[in-house]
Amino acid sequence: MTVKIKNALKYSAIGASLALLAGCATVAEEDVRSMVDEARAEASDARATADEALATANEARDMAAQAQADADAALEASQRNSEEIDRMFQKSMYK
Repeated sequence: MTVKIKNALKYSAIGASLALLAGCATVAEEDVRSMVDEARAEASDARATADEALATANEARDMAAQAQADADAALEASQRNSEEIDRMFQKSMYK
């Protein structure tokens, strides 16, 4: 997902640059700087959003890994209990 966001940011920057180059030649330098600053701010916001999404995804991955470990432990305990019950049943059958 972050690769998509990075690519989108790159293409946005390229598009903004092309728009500036193709735009009217009478655009004041101050206007260009303002547009660049605005683009940088938007890119910074996008990066912050991407970083937050990555942190959330990492947290979800960690929680899923813990849930899997808990499920594996429960399965192992269940299998041990089943084996113990089978042994107890077999012992009672021999009596």
